[in-house]
Amino acid sequence: MRTDVTFPSAGLKLAGHLYAPDDGAVGPYPAIVVGHPGSGVKEQTAGLYARRLAEKGFAALAFDAAHQGESEGEPRGLEDPAHRVEDIKAAVSFLTTRDDIDTERIGALGICASGGYVLAATASDHRIRAVGTVSAVDIARQFRDGADGGQDPAVFQGMLDAAAAARTAEARGAGVQTFPIFPDTTEQAHALGGRHAAEGREYYCSDRAQHPRSAKSFTWSSVDRMAFFDGFRFVHLIAPRPLLMIVGREAVTSWMSVEAYQKARAPKELHWIDGASHVDLYDKEPYVGPAAEKLTDFFRAQLAAAEQTSGLAAGPGAPPAPTA
Repeated sequence: MRTDVTFPSAGLKLAGHLYAPDDGAVGPYPAIVVGHPGSGVKEQTAGLYARRLAEKGFAALAFDAAHQGESEGEPRGLEDPAHRVEDIKAAVSFLTTRDDIDTERIGALGICASGGYVLAATASDHRIRAVGTVSAVDIARQFRDGADGGQDPAVFQGMLDAAAAARTAEARGAGVQTFPIFPDTTEQAHALGGRHAAEGREYYCSDRAQHPRSAKSFTWSSVDRMAFFDGFRFVHLIAPRPLLMIVGREAVTSWMSVEAYQKARAPKELHWIDGASHVDLYDKEPYVGPAAEKLTDFFRAQLAAAEQTSGLAAGPGAPPAPTA
């Protein structure tokens, strides 16, 4: 059962789809916030995973990031890491206002770029009791270092030059400056970025999964916002809340999940899906099925534990929690 919802994030109205179990119950349900990949929208892989989780007894909220999809925000196509983190926290806040949600059992799931954003959000928001990722990347690392981690540093320096020139042009009245995310053809994408780039273009720009509201370009001002973002910097603060990272064995981006996992503290798990590439885990059933089952088992166990413990232990001298 899907309901169209809206909620505020830093002054902007975000659009979401709230999936609930179709079991006749009225809740309160354990709930999962689901973030979409960079350039994605809630109707694509985020919605797919949200729907699968709802079928297993969770309420799941997939939503469009600010400046993208059906959500508010100008300029369009802005990828602002700080705001993307705030969007996840805003989604949690929205869930806490609903009578059909168990506020002591809220988790978060990030896919691709949201995998990095959800780690940063969870590190600083104790309302998120458990966190999972699928094909996680830190989008800033991907821009700085390339999807495979081997990009010449001069490439990103050149992008920062272009971003600076774009800001100057905009200040002089030239309008919002953007750059395309995808080449014109899958063949061009493969020539530029190999299998990973080709699969990304196929997913977003063909009948496989294209959507009219998914971003096909980013603003140049997105680039310098990414320059200093680090989605993994405070991943150690997630503990003692549990972390599950799901990654395809064939994903060129897998090094980022490994890096985040190594920085995290227990309880944590890195779960490999054999044969899957980064994008395979977006929508291909041989890989989505096992990933969804793993997530179901993880959230079912960990959010049940969160209900029993009703929060993190406060240290000596910790201030009392605010009352409603």
